[in-house]
Amino acid sequence: MAPAARRPVRSGKTGASRSAPTALKRGREAYERHAWRDAFECLSKADRESPLDDPDLERLVWAAVLAGQDDAHEAALERLHELRAASGDPCGAARVAFWLVMRLFLRRDAGQATAWLGRAERLIESDRECVERGYLLIPHGYAALVSRNSPEQACELAHRATEIGERLGDANLASLARMLHGQARAALGDRERGLSLLDQSILPAARGQLSPHVTGIIYCAVIGCCQQLLAIDRAREWTAALDAWRRSEPQLVAFTGSCLVHRSEILQIQGEWQDAIDEARRAIDGRVGFADPMGLGSAFYQQGEILRLRGEFDAAETAYRTASQQGRDPQPGLALLRLAGGQRDAAAAAIRQAVASASGPLVRARYLPAAVEILLAAGDWSGADQAAEDLAKIAAEMHHEILDALAAHAEGSVRRARNDASGALAPLRRAFATWQRVGAPYLAARLRAEIACVLITLGDEDGAGLERDAARTVFAQLGAKPDLESLDGTAGSTGAPFRLTPREREVLRLVASGRTNRAIAEQLFLSEKTIDRHVSNIFAKLDVPTRAAATAFAYQHRLV
Repeated sequence: MAPAARRPVRSGKTGASRSAPTALKRGREAYERHAWRDAFECLSKADRESPLDDPDLERLVWAAVLAGQDDAHEAALERLHELRAASGDPCGAARVAFWLVMRLFLRRDAGQATAWLGRAERLIESDRECVERGYLLIPHGYAALVSRNSPEQACELAHRATEIGERLGDANLASLARMLHGQARAALGDRERGLSLLDQSILPAARGQLSPHVTGIIYCAVIGCCQQLLAIDRAREWTAALDAWRRSEPQLVAFTGSCLVHRSEILQIQGEWQDAIDEARRAIDGRVGFADPMGLGSAFYQQGEILRLRGEFDAAETAYRTASQQGRDPQPGLALLRLAGGQRDAAAAAIRQAVASASGPLVRARYLPAAVEILLAAGDWSGADQAAEDLAKIAAEMHHEILDALAAHAEGSVRRARNDASGALAPLRRAFATWQRVGAPYLAARLRAEIACVLITLGDEDGAGLERDAARTVFAQLGAKPDLESLDGTAGSTGAPFRLTPREREVLRLVASGRTNRAIAEQLFLSEKTIDRHVSNIFAKLDVPTRAAATAFAYQHRLV
């Protein structure tokens, strides 16, 4: 029974009475085969006919939450708590109170959560060896980690809870405690130790050694933490295991939303965009249970990301705004959407604010690649330089392949914008190799498009053509319309790129190479006055104020 099957029956009715009513018998049978919806319906019917005793009421508690019946779950938890407290089972009552505390904390009802936690602790004051003492350390640990920003204290509490779980043989407690410990170690910057603890916490779930409810909690929390730590390979591995578990539980509703969001993120990286957006929409349609109150906002943000990359800008705007309303930060996606719409100043202001307010290096690293892209397009080369340097510093401190790839891409983009084609090529190729190995076709294709521009500058037309053709194939397969238009030089227009004439585009290439108007005039055998007019027209058509901004715009939109 989930999550605690050890308790004996504590009142007159036996758990396996041969005279059990049909609804109760069917409810028990459905529970044993993990048919959570059927179990909930049958046990609820039996409960209406005659109030359930402890074992069957506990079955109703977990069938309700796993079937997505959150209100019924909470009501049954409170009843089970009172039943155990009245029947002289303080440890059992404290265990139920723990789950109420976690539910209330996640729902941000801190006052009620604190009250229930205090009640649970009073119940076990005289019992030093009950496993519930370890369970009640968990909410204190999360309060230390999240509310008091004290990961050191969270580590200490998690370690104590793990020891109790191992000593008293409670696998659910040990895994929950290791999960907290891993999250706290990661918050301290000890990424590898944090990931190791997370792996240890999720392994019993993957092996079917935990209750279904705890299994779902562990999967969702660990995968979410892996994604935050940019541990893409681990996130992909555990997401596959989670997906297999979900398929084995056909009536499972709890955690489904969170699982779908994580799966959508992995599918997007793998280049399966239609499946990714379908999963995000399913998460929204199915709603997200109390175990992940931020899941709905994340589902809308994920939907906005794919819509933006496809060029469905109005729909992406709606998705980002809804994500924000649900409490999810819409950056950096919204800033990149502003850039795609030509609002470079708005995009730059938004991404500067996001980077400045980011709490911690890993969070900042999520904004910095977008900051480099946006600030280069806005002509803020010093800002782009600073963002790239910041990202390189974080990557050097973390010793992490994905961060190294992001930093190399940023370095290559900045060097390319500054006309250092030779210096740009090596870091761009390093970044490409990583995304190719990881299996991220869109990110790899974007790098191939940039490499093509560098190779053209270096005079390697054949090499540039190969890179451009490979990128075009991926963009077409994914439906990445904005990238296709930029690659083919048709962005913002159904005809010539940005309405530039062939001569204006030729002049723009020479401007981007750093030549003065006089040098351009001499090279093209035109008067300097004619070149002045071409440059003025280019500024007007691209809506840029300076040669530096025109150069950045040209590189951003692959016009050179």
